[in-house]
Amino acid sequence: MAIEFGGKTVETTASGYLVDQEDWSRELAEHMAKADGIDLTQRHWDLIDYLRETFAENNGETPNTRAIIKGMSERWGEKVDQKALYDLFPLDPSKQGGRIAGLPESRRKGGY
Repeated sequence: MAIEFGGKTVETTASGYLVDQEDWSRELAEHMAKADGIDLTQRHWDLIDYLRETFAENNGETPNTRAIIKGMSERWGEKVDQKALYDLFPLDPSKQGGRIAGLPESRRKGGY
C-alpha cells in the first residue's frame, strides 16, 4: 500500500503503517488523520507526541492503553479514562494513534 502525499508516494504496510518511519511528519500525520475522519486538536497532538516520546524512551515499544491513560492523566493534569482516549482515536488510541504518529505496528497483546 501507499499514500500519495506532498507530491510523492509514501510506502505503507497492508495495515497502513509507515514502512519507513523517516517519512513521518506532522503534515503527513494531519493527512493520515483526515483520511480516518479525524481533525487533529491539541489533545490529539499531546497523545501523538506522548506516543512518539514513549516509543523512543522504551526501546521501540509502544505503550498499551493503561500506560497511555496514566501518561495523559499526568500530562493533562486531570483524571483521564479510556473513553476520553477512544474519543480521540476511535479505532484504538495505541494502534490508530500509533499509526498516525508514524510508529510501527505493535504485535503485542498486553505489553508494557
